[in-house]
Amino acid sequence: MIRLAAILAVAVFISFLGGTWLAIFLNRSDDRFTNCRETAVASGTDGIGGAFELLDAQGQVVTDEDVITKPSLLYFGYTFCPDVCPLDTLRNADAIDLLADQGYVAKPIFISIDPNRDSPEVVGDFAARIHDRMIGLTGTAEQIEAVSSAYRTYHKAHKTDDDYYLVDHSTFSYLVLPEHGFVEFFRRNVSAEAVAERMACFIDRA
Repeated sequence: MIRLAAILAVAVFISFLGGTWLAIFLNRSDDRFTNCRETAVASGTDGIGGAFELLDAQGQVVTDEDVITKPSLLYFGYTFCPDVCPLDTLRNADAIDLLADQGYVAKPIFISIDPNRDSPEVVGDFAARIHDRMIGLTGTAEQIEAVSSAYRTYHKAHKTDDDYYLVDHSTFSYLVLPEHGFVEFFRRNVSAEAVAERMACFIDRA
């Protein structure tokens, strides 16, 4: 009886593995970017990103369709950030330049998660100092919350009595392609060279 139960358990386990393998195979077989991916999103890439409405450096309302006209590298931060944001956005700018050296056209985008201090002019100046093609975006608190939620970013301001407060925030950079939307994210410990290489892979297969 024990032996029969063991045999059945093994059979169920093998069946489970077969089903899991089949599901993974089927999911990957229709994903043109499979060979480019080095990260995984539990619920799939379709659950990240989407439409947004923000303000550009001139204070004009822009949508995702206005902004993401080329392969774009999105970063969520704030201009008063003392160290992380400048380093991350400079890494992204370097990746964009490395791609340009290879003939690829891509766009760096900075989205503020601190609308109280980051006016369109402030965000525009910050972006221009990082890279001449970087687009700086901000918006109302509601607009920022909407786009932050869409990309599943985290941010929490430590408000004080003055304007010198800090904001905790996630530090992922998001690769978004026209016609495809979000396809990949990059952690801050990934080098500019590695970001550029992986971006090129996605662009080639778009």
